[in-house]
Amino acid sequence: MNYYSMNDYCRETFGKKLYKLSLDGGFTCPNRDGTKGKGGCIFCSAAGAGEFAAHGADVNEQLEQAKKRVAAKNKNGGYIAYFQSFTNTYAPVSRLRELFLPVVERPDVDVLSIATRPDCLGNDVLTLLSDLNKKKPVWVELGLQTVKPESIAFIRRGYETEVYVRAAAALKARGIYLITHVILGLPGETAEDMEQTLRCALAAGTNGVKFHLLHVLKDSDLYPLWLEGKIKTLTKEEYLLLLQRLVPLLPPGVAVHRLTGDGDKKTLVSPLWSANKKDVLNSIHNMKTP
Repeated sequence: MNYYSMNDYCRETFGKKLYKLSLDGGFTCPNRDGTKGKGGCIFCSAAGAGEFAAHGADVNEQLEQAKKRVAAKNKNGGYIAYFQSFTNTYAPVSRLRELFLPVVERPDVDVLSIATRPDCLGNDVLTLLSDLNKKKPVWVELGLQTVKPESIAFIRRGYETEVYVRAAAALKARGIYLITHVILGLPGETAEDMEQTLRCALAAGTNGVKFHLLHVLKDSDLYPLWLEGKIKTLTKEEYLLLLQRLVPLLPPGVAVHRLTGDGDKKTLVSPLWSANKKDVLNSIHNMKTP
């Protein structure tokens, strides 16, 4: 299946492949500290999606650790400093500036990428991101996941879809590159429901999409539901058919930043086929475009 990938975008924009350096900024989340909830989103791990992030008090040390991990692969590429764990704008703007500005000013960093929630983008944060974006490209990742009301309640997202739409508009108005997360396989969702979610992201002007299959980790609140047989995950064939339907809907220039889930093999319990990422990607690439 043909699609416009993140690597395609990076080669066109930066003239080289970029490697992600996953970082932990020491944040929490309003869906965990009691502001919006205490358990986090139902699919989220104890690490807040930061299982593969470097750790440590000093971000520069984290960057050096992460660079060593990709050193064998990175011959002529550059780097994306990716703040991945939890909600990475959930702090006073003074702290965000102290954290992000030195990273942006590093000559070895080509992009600052920030994963956050659309309800954690106040005007002061947006101004900071806009200022940083003038120094070096800033990408912001937002977790839309779904637009189906029943699914929003089930995953405990904690904000209405309109909050995402407004945040997307605010980022786009400031020229900030937007990546949107979409989950495939939520309980009770049809292919039409998932298509509606993707169309919402596209209408909001997203520049990139991360497709995730719903997967169950032992340290998530999905795990007991899975043990009780109350939820099921997609088969590989079901997931491939969904991608075959959804990926061709992406307009030219909208990049695919992820095609499959990337759960930690140590805690992944379902679907186990997703752990073999190379096989999954080969299967996707071998599919025919409708």
